[in-house]
Amino acid sequence: MKFGVGQSVQRKEDDPLLRGGGRYVADHQPAGALHAVVLRSPHAHARFTLDAAKVRAMPGVRLVLTGEDTADLGPLPMQAGIDGVDIWSPPHAVLTKDEVRHVGDAVAFVVADTLEQARDAADAFEVSWQPLPHAVGAMTALEQGAPQVWAKAPGNLAFETTLGEKDATDAAFRVAAKTVSLKIVNQRLVTNYLDTRGAIAEYEAARDRVTLTLGSQGSHAVRDTLAADVLRIDPQKLHVVTPDVGGGFGTKLFTYREYALVILAAQRLRRPVRWIADRTEHFLGDAQGRDNVTTAKLALDDKGRFLALDIDLVADMGAYLSAYAPYIPYLGAGMSPGVYDIPACFVRVRGVYTHTVPVDAYRGAGRPEAAYVIERLVDAAAHALDIAPDALRRRNFIKPKAMPYATATGKVYDSGDFAAHMARAQELADWDGFKKRATAAKRKGLIRGIGLSTYIEACGTMGPDTATITLDGDGGVTALMGSQSSGQGHATSYAQIIADRLGIVPDRVRVVQGDTDRIATGTGTGGSSSIPCGGASLASASEKLADSLKALAATVLEAGMADLELADGAVRVVGTDRVVSLAELAKRPDATPDKLMAADAFAPQAPTYPNGTHVAEVEIDPATGATRIVNYVVVDDFGETINPQLLAGQVHGGAVQGIGQALMEQTVYDADSGQLLTASLMDYALPKACDMPSFAFETRNVPCLNNPLGVKGAGEAGAIGSCPAVINAIVDALWRTCRIGHIDMPATPDRIWAAIAEHYRRERM
Repeated sequence: MKFGVGQSVQRKEDDPLLRGGGRYVADHQPAGALHAVVLRSPHAHARFTLDAAKVRAMPGVRLVLTGEDTADLGPLPMQAGIDGVDIWSPPHAVLTKDEVRHVGDAVAFVVADTLEQARDAADAFEVSWQPLPHAVGAMTALEQGAPQVWAKAPGNLAFETTLGEKDATDAAFRVAAKTVSLKIVNQRLVTNYLDTRGAIAEYEAARDRVTLTLGSQGSHAVRDTLAADVLRIDPQKLHVVTPDVGGGFGTKLFTYREYALVILAAQRLRRPVRWIADRTEHFLGDAQGRDNVTTAKLALDDKGRFLALDIDLVADMGAYLSAYAPYIPYLGAGMSPGVYDIPACFVRVRGVYTHTVPVDAYRGAGRPEAAYVIERLVDAAAHALDIAPDALRRRNFIKPKAMPYATATGKVYDSGDFAAHMARAQELADWDGFKKRATAAKRKGLIRGIGLSTYIEACGTMGPDTATITLDGDGGVTALMGSQSSGQGHATSYAQIIADRLGIVPDRVRVVQGDTDRIATGTGTGGSSSIPCGGASLASASEKLADSLKALAATVLEAGMADLELADGAVRVVGTDRVVSLAELAKRPDATPDKLMAADAFAPQAPTYPNGTHVAEVEIDPATGATRIVNYVVVDDFGETINPQLLAGQVHGGAVQGIGQALMEQTVYDADSGQLLTASLMDYALPKACDMPSFAFETRNVPCLNNPLGVKGAGEAGAIGSCPAVINAIVDALWRTCRIGHIDMPATPDRIWAAIAEHYRRERM
């Protein structure tokens, strides 16, 4: 079908967005709205007393809230722990009382007539601070005598758990012909989306009900958590609306303090209350990502086959346990073996409290960290054995005939052909011609490197999610979806799924998301689940509606349902000119609402496992350490493709985020003061268009057996394969010239230059 599944249909969303017709949370300005500002801690750890009397008397100030005023509110909850592990969750109060535990911790909330008045009032608070010792960095926090974040967590240990079989792993290491070890830092990141978080609360006194407009990744998830755990009210008293969202990447999935604060303020003042974060506030108040230190060991036999994997993972949690924080490193640990046939594996995972902003899911949520560890470790093994990195991978890949394959950490891969997509990526990258290009670069005083990563991830499990579709009176279709687009193109891809089954063009499909009054249920968008879960629900609902419409049309056309087809916005008798339009059907007296509506909810029983190969080729100037990516190739297995153009956009965007982490992004806290040194875009480097290569992208799909659409999920894959590919390419260049076997991210020019300079210094000694 011209506009159906598998076609590169142009995005329905783009025209209004490009013409300035988008409606983001900051565009919502109800009449009479007041403006709010959060007072945040300038200290990493301190006790404090606060006097708000002067602020309450300032011009334009309508309300001041402190920890005392919000004591009746529940704390922000930890929403996902680890099965079988008892984890104590510190009280994450909406406003802190007496003691702060990271720079940016919220201590007061001011509402005024104007934003300027609210800011002036926040600056006028009289706060007496008593700074306390602090711990920055997970390894520092674990040291003997380190300052304690919470008295109930001795040694700053938030939790500890293991996966796999220690005895089998230890036994394999004892008989190994070769062992390789690598210590890897996966640095902390700040999520940077186009629009910062914001929230606007409007209170309807007659119904004792609040409408909360905010930028999120799922209105229902925010509503239910706020109602049950923080506000402690009937969720029907809270109407949550999410308009256009300019990126989420996991971080907008969570419930934050400001959402409860604007609701409480609107209830007390009987006026709409707006809070919109500025960029620095976003750095100080939103959950951050990654921040792992991992020691990984690989055991091999005398033929270069992998015997066992041993991993010790330390994950920085920050000062509080954010929504999914403990589960993220555990989720990643389960993917530690990657695409390799490794008989034995043991992973130790520790979460650590520090005096920093809490850490939570960021694009890929644990899987990029796991892929980075195993892919760097495999390259290190290739160097140690003097085997080509692609040859070592081929020797140890899980074979297609072994599917379904159970890993040593308990994951069951349903499908995949890892050697095939690596071979195709190498072909596209002209892997065999690299030596000639490296020689040419050397003549110009530059060094070239080529590297690859072969990744796999587990995703597509955020369900069930109900999809409800209705035939409208004009012959179009309205789809109510519990997922939430933040730029992925849901309105287009969902419309294509409906178009395939109902025979209408995507422009005749209206997709509604982000409204808890209109949509009964929704798990939101995360874990690359929108198409695997929401799309599967929608496909089934569309098929149900198609059958219902055929039944209605059978009476009109005097034909059996088996003789009917839906096409061109109508139902027709196959092979004839007898036809009835969908608009006509919708107006018939017997077309009762139940016959014009269908719903379904797909409940995934197992994850999907996207996989693929990234190949990066880099050129380094040894005089400056500057790195340029000269070629980048991706070949992925996503099972099935709904829209190739949207898919390519997802992969490009994810790869850019991964390349940004590999080359430049890093959240830096000062160890002495605990201050966040990278608290704005003046200090935190983001990749620009000029930093990126032109991507070559293909799919080599093997249909997923765990999903009715055969899809595997694609939203996070680009960010998973890119970091190890780029660092492997850089280390390849450094290994060829200087025998430098590792460099941590971000591989900045000064870090690369220093590594090269140290090599030559040692040579001169």
